Amino acid sequence: MPYSKQLLETHPWAGHVDREVLSACIEACVECTQACTACADACLSEDDLQNLRRCVRLDLDCADICAVTTRVLSRQTAYDAPTSKGQLEACRESCATCAKECESHAEMHEHCRLCAEACRRCERACEQLLQAMK
Repeated sequence: MPYSKQLLETHPWAGHVDREVLSACIEACVECTQACTACADACLSEDDLQNLRRCVRLDLDCADICAVTTRVLSRQTAYDAPTSKGQLEACRESCATCAKECESHAEMHEHCRLCAEACRRCERACEQLLQAMK
């Protein structure tokens, strides 16, 4: 069982949304943070760095947004729906943008393919959580 789910289950407040969906989104954000960070680093080592500049920038932006989203979603006390929903929407959009960029390099760079997959998973997890919050 992921730590995020275990920690959510130990929280004294019952929560505002299904903990399975919330935990899945937190885990997807954590994985996407790592994938984007690793992809940006790998891009910096590629010979065609000039063609990967936008990818590096979007990877780093997405990693930062996913990391913040993880922290916001992990806080249950004094839950604020507009803040959480806004953060989720930003994360979903950042993941979609980063995935699209990485997909354009996926045939040439395996790290971009893997990063795009992690971004798409996170994008879907954010969408599922947003739907569960309605």
